[in-house]
Amino acid sequence: MNIDAADGLPTWRLWGEERTPGAIFTVYLKKVRYHRPNKSVSEQEDNISHLEWETVRVRLVKAATLNKLVECLASDEGELETTYVNIFLATYRSFSTASQVLGLLIDRYKLLASDSDEVELPDCIRQLHMKTLILSLHVWLDTYPEDFVDPPKFPALQRLDEFCKENVPESELAVRVNHRLERLLQEVGESSARVPTAVLHNNGDVHEIVDSTKVTDLSEYKFPHINEVLFAEQLTCMDMDLFTRLVPHQCLGSVWARRGEKPGAIGGLAGGAAGSVLATVNQFNAVSLRVISTILVQAIPDRVAIITTWIKIAQELRVLKNFSSLKAIVSGLQSNPIHRLKRTWAGLDKDTYQLFSELARIFSEENNQFAQRELLMREGTAKFANTVGTNDRQLQKAIQRQLNQSGTISHGTIPYLGTFLTDLTMIDTAIPDFVGEQKLINFDKRRREFEILAQIKLLQSAANGYSFKLDLKFEEWFNSIPVLDDKEAYDLSCQLEQAAPSNTLGSADSAKSKKRQGHKKNDSVASTNSGSSSSSFYLNTSHETSWRSSRGLSPSPLSSKSSSTSSLVSLDASLGSTATSGSNAKHQQSLDSSSTTMEPEFYVIKVTTDCQGHAKEGQVMYKSIMLSNNDRTHQVVRQAMLKLGLEGRPDDYSFAQILPQKELFLPHDANVYYAVNTAHDLNFIVRRAKKL
Repeated sequence: MNIDAADGLPTWRLWGEERTPGAIFTVYLKKVRYHRPNKSVSEQEDNISHLEWETVRVRLVKAATLNKLVECLASDEGELETTYVNIFLATYRSFSTASQVLGLLIDRYKLLASDSDEVELPDCIRQLHMKTLILSLHVWLDTYPEDFVDPPKFPALQRLDEFCKENVPESELAVRVNHRLERLLQEVGESSARVPTAVLHNNGDVHEIVDSTKVTDLSEYKFPHINEVLFAEQLTCMDMDLFTRLVPHQCLGSVWARRGEKPGAIGGLAGGAAGSVLATVNQFNAVSLRVISTILVQAIPDRVAIITTWIKIAQELRVLKNFSSLKAIVSGLQSNPIHRLKRTWAGLDKDTYQLFSELARIFSEENNQFAQRELLMREGTAKFANTVGTNDRQLQKAIQRQLNQSGTISHGTIPYLGTFLTDLTMIDTAIPDFVGEQKLINFDKRRREFEILAQIKLLQSAANGYSFKLDLKFEEWFNSIPVLDDKEAYDLSCQLEQAAPSNTLGSADSAKSKKRQGHKKNDSVASTNSGSSSSSFYLNTSHETSWRSSRGLSPSPLSSKSSSTSSLVSLDASLGSTATSGSNAKHQQSLDSSSTTMEPEFYVIKVTTDCQGHAKEGQVMYKSIMLSNNDRTHQVVRQAMLKLGLEGRPDDYSFAQILPQKELFLPHDANVYYAVNTAHDLNFIVRRAKKL
């Protein structure tokens, strides 16, 4: 029969829960329609009465033991649960290891093949279950090949190869596994025979050793006289390479929290458990730090021109939809050493400063990442940048110029990864890993995480729309720029412009400078007041060493961590400063000598709504959002509306904290961070406001 969804009608209805040994299922009733197969097409078109309806029962795993989760790779009828398999393979690293899952999958197959009484299934269904397990292994090999790369002996592939030879010797899976194992073993043998000609960089990438005696003319990339379009394309080329090689499951909150650990038995990459994510973090920090250093080492007239150039590069990155380097440049310009250069900022012309304000507003705290998400939703898979705010006059001109000149050229999208890392960290913080007294693995949590991982994979596909080639001269220039640690940068900034006494800020000139100097507070997860040299990208080249010596500075801290990290940008450290990262919180507390108490930078709260129809498609009611220390009620409500899929304006809703005996109503302009009662669970409800 041909089954369709019911047009315009809710197709899912929550029925309840079903408990079995080792598992809890959420049960839905789904309304479907079908055509009688014995009716011709013309008869069906002429007589709508031939449409018939049926309600089917759908079970989704809510929580289960690991053994039960592996069993559920096949449905009760033995069919491949495609969505479930994808979620499981994308998130299992949060609660297990590749070696353990592979062992359970093999054991399950052998149990089914043995006709054991432990499995009460008809022979035909039993065979379907076995076939589905083999299909699951195919999906695993295709989708996550890195899970089976553990040189030099590749024990996972060895084990799978032995399983195939014993159980499915002539199958396609057996041929693929054996071919891949032989190829990897051959590559290991060849690489061990070579003379080492490469070095491993901080981000885990291998680069050929460069002959330092060869000096290249890099005047093409000498600030401020550069081609901003070419420069933005080169940054995009570097970001595209990293983003397309990003392993999405390494962004999971629980995996990201283990980023400092060594790779596991299977599936580890250079750089630890989250090597590909750290490579992106390092690149983000590398761009921000070079923004800072290129500005601070220049003479006074050039500093205004250099800031102007960086803002123009950021504009071109917005046109290219490269939000990663765009955010990195904005963060560098908002960092303390650059932000405090009041006379320099006052020298910018009006249009340039307005352009910077428009670019910074994309990531502003006031928008609370709302603008970033909206941009990704509208432009993630679009060919061109086409979204601007009503007051973004400078960006409107740039985007219109692109539309007039680009012709048939299309671009991909590179997101600011910190947005996704924050979401996944919040989910990991707010939702428990286990359910009930049996400590069943919370698979509903993994579904939430998978939704975000799927967005990342979609944008990775879109990123292939770029067609830029990396200019080796640009890479050489980029790596030759000396990098300052936070103390060096701040000291140099103070040498350039002495700090003004606090009682002189009332003058007209000071007021003008204060207005034009940029945004003091960095507004996203790459917080300027929680930097960390452990995640920043430092280079210890001979050029940098001689430059430091000429200024009386200490050597670059490539192999040691800086003891003071209060002013530079770091994507990694701020993500590690949530309430769950105790060691990072203690580290940050020791760095901040001016603070006597350690307040969390944000809370993770859970919001729900009683609006009708919210759960019509089986969505879980509670959603997690981040609450920053200056969020007003209307901003939090807007976030909640976005998460809960509510329409209208924030003014249309009321907001209250759910307490044991009552609800704490929050006025529309209240500072929610300070108004909440932290002695109880941070659970909130959004309701339609009653009309007076």
